[in-house]
Amino acid sequence: MSHSNQIEKAKDHLGKLIEQQFTRIEKMKATKDFISYDELDTIVVGVVGGDGIGPYITAQAQRILEFLLKDEANKGKIKFKVIEGLTIENRAKQNKAIPDDVLEDLKKCHVILKGPTTTPRAGDPWPNIESANVAMRKELDLFANVRPVKVPEEDIDWVFYRENTEGAYALGSDGIVVNDDLFLDFTVTTYEGSYRIIKAAFDYASKSGVNKVTVVTKANVVKTTDGKFLEIAREVAKEYPNVEWDDWYIDIMTAKLIDTNRRSQFKVMVLPNLYGDILTDEAAEFQGGVGTAGSANIGTQYAMFEAIHGSAPRMVDEGRAQYADPSSIIRAAAMLLEHIGYNGEAKKLSMALDICGQYEKKLVITGRDTGATSEEFANYIMDTLTRDDLEEKWECYL
Repeated sequence: MSHSNQIEKAKDHLGKLIEQQFTRIEKMKATKDFISYDELDTIVVGVVGGDGIGPYITAQAQRILEFLLKDEANKGKIKFKVIEGLTIENRAKQNKAIPDDVLEDLKKCHVILKGPTTTPRAGDPWPNIESANVAMRKELDLFANVRPVKVPEEDIDWVFYRENTEGAYALGSDGIVVNDDLFLDFTVTTYEGSYRIIKAAFDYASKSGVNKVTVVTKANVVKTTDGKFLEIAREVAKEYPNVEWDDWYIDIMTAKLIDTNRRSQFKVMVLPNLYGDILTDEAAEFQGGVGTAGSANIGTQYAMFEAIHGSAPRMVDEGRAQYADPSSIIRAAAMLLEHIGYNGEAKKLSMALDICGQYEKKLVITGRDTGATSEEFANYIMDTLTRDDLEEKWECYL
């Protein structure tokens, strides 16, 4: 094929992608207000195991949620809906990131607790289907990925607002192979998408009393998309005169998170998709690793809560899945509780998880038979939840 034909083919491909983004922008402009859980007769909590170690650890988080919400479930205020079919095998068989019947079930829920799912990569025995996470964020318009990291003894108390539906991941499976020498991927920034995530970060900083936001980009080099993100941040900041804000570039930001003289000054950080993915994994290491950090994916009508680590298929292959650490998905369950208004239960679960995983450590997860199983660890947490001195014990460790 001649270069001129290759260019025309690439133009046609890019034109279709732009049309898709125009359609998405119109949907964002027509977005409804945030759902009110207080006004619902029943809050439907979807539970999706995923694949790899996902079903093992998600089952334990579900047990804990059912334990904490037993009375609410008996009254009909809470209903758990287990959703099967988001395994890599089923997604590969149907050649879809999310099979149609699974997506239909997801849309019947208000909030979703989701285990990790496998995303195929080059060399895997699976078709090149899109990440189930990316697809779910787009289908349910879960635009805000919220990840807290807290280590009191190191004066770390961070909340990351990662844009969830745009950036380098939005068209991750839609790059162009122009010819054997040229390969193109794309990053997407829209005004609406950037404005709403930045506003959410400033709104949280203002309402929580933190009053400090840091905007992270690479606007000095990636001038069009990152430049627009930073420009919109300046615009939003004017709406919140009480909130102090600054901006940092992603490369130096990764260094400053390990700078003991600087890192305690960061509070709320807002950043595009790819940078958010990288920085939150780094941040989670201070808390004990990605296995300890939960993640919230928030939209106006739906919310999904998940572990931030992968599906670890090697653990399954080696017969070690029952020893996987459920801390991350349990942390996500605590975030789910808080999101739907059960703040007391959320606080108790977070305290119990801190006591069991960071301080008391009567049981230790090693990922092997040298440590506890995920079920044993969940039992330990539920036993801790019933202690009369739970809050007193937690405070004495701080």
